[in-house]
Amino acid sequence: MPGLFVTFEGVEGSGKSSRCRCLIQALQNTGSETVFTREPGGPDVSERIRSILLNPELDVPPLTELMLYFASRAANVDRVIRPALKRGVIVLCDRFSDATFAYQGWGRGLPIDGMRAANVLATSGLKPDLTILMDLDPEEGFRRMNISGRKLDRIEMEDLSFHRRVRDGYRDLAHREPERFLVVDGKLSEEEQNSLILNEVLNRITDRMVGSI
Repeated sequence: MPGLFVTFEGVEGSGKSSRCRCLIQALQNTGSETVFTREPGGPDVSERIRSILLNPELDVPPLTELMLYFASRAANVDRVIRPALKRGVIVLCDRFSDATFAYQGWGRGLPIDGMRAANVLATSGLKPDLTILMDLDPEEGFRRMNISGRKLDRIEMEDLSFHRRVRDGYRDLAHREPERFLVVDGKLSEEEQNSLILNEVLNRITDRMVGSI
């Protein structure tokens, strides 16, 4: 049976990384083999690109930023994601292509139509089987991050209007592909969120098993 590719998306502070970690633990408890990766990041070359993209001391022009994200993704798909999917495991990725359309397209105002062709080249046409969108008002997301006290990276330091455009972008993407997206209300309790996400993933796994018979 082919592997299952699950991505997590959402604005800063929405809890997507925490929900991803909880899902990994829950799946491992069921005996499922999982591989985790992230964007930007994954293999060594992509992690080095990540250090450039998120460095608050660097002035990275929007188009350069976009190309670096594609470069990081191309290596991640080639070295981590596709090999794992071929082995039939569940791949969970903290951000993927939708983040580029939301952040660089809606947030930065770069042309989305041109980005689609470049993204197909970077991914060889790979799309997630399921995308979990943690939906939350960016203002609440930053309130949560301020409580945590951690230092903000270059993208997180953008103004609130930028992050609101990003949220609008995510919502538009989910509206266009409702069969791929599970939109989770970021204001729900963590237990409710985890339950919704795990049930959806298990249903997708079951559907694949039935379809492979």
